[in-house]
Amino acid sequence: MGVKTSFSIKDLENLSGVKAHTIRIWEKRYELLHPERSGTNIRTYDLNNLQKLLNVSYLNANGLKVSKIAKLSDPEIHSEVKEVSLKGNSGAHHINTFKVAMLNFDQELFDVTYNKMLATCSFREIFQDTFLRLLDEIGVLWMTHTITPAHEHFITTLIQQKLQINIERVQGAKSDSGTTYVLFLPTNEIHELGLMYIHFELLLKGYKSIYLGPSVPTENLLELKKVFNDISFISYLTVAPAIDTVEEYLSDFAQTIINQESERLHIIGRNTKELKKESISPNIIVHNEIKDLLKSV
Repeated sequence: MGVKTSFSIKDLENLSGVKAHTIRIWEKRYELLHPERSGTNIRTYDLNNLQKLLNVSYLNANGLKVSKIAKLSDPEIHSEVKEVSLKGNSGAHHINTFKVAMLNFDQELFDVTYNKMLATCSFREIFQDTFLRLLDEIGVLWMTHTITPAHEHFITTLIQQKLQINIERVQGAKSDSGTTYVLFLPTNEIHELGLMYIHFELLLKGYKSIYLGPSVPTENLLELKKVFNDISFISYLTVAPAIDTVEEYLSDFAQTIINQESERLHIIGRNTKELKKESISPNIIVHNEIKDLLKSV
């Protein structure tokens, strides 16, 4: 598994959020970055340049002028980043650090950063404020070919491990709620981190939550109805079913699974964004964000 060490200016734009035009200005006016140039004058940047750009953009977003940052040495920039992150919201800095860990396949950097965050934040805060934003940005990086599936799998596996540890810690708590929550992903859907986090939150609240995981055929859910009377289903639609077949999938789900007035399917995810309320069963509820879904259950 090779480490990505060379980046185009478009890669830097995608990773930092700083426009390529601005990067060129910072490079020319302040000599902040030092790319290599090909014979046809195409810039390529190494990992040190990327790290510096991430730090500069973080400091700039926190009120420091680029002209001032440019006068600092690299160690002084690192020191300033640390000081700023300790004063206030350091989520953006941590996201950048996790990106560098991902690009370098550096588990130690991931663990060190995560453990530092745990010293001042709960796992819930880390996941909601940092990991969810990181996962959104990783999705964009993957779609723009800035990173490979190997990078995505590396970082999501590490996050999944932290989630699993916290799920195990809260398992066993029970409430008087008669509802059983059944969490599943449709056939061919494998992006399960969001659903796993919902499972964690439900267990934390003491609810009965059954996690089935990825790629579950609709008809298999009938087996749960043989065991439990009051069921609410929860699913996360990121890539499957495809956007143009989501309504058909939900119609089939409603006909096959939802036979009682009290039964619900709560859905969330990228492929639910275009759904119109009038086009789906009233027993299927679409949520924009995880926190909205959790408030409604």
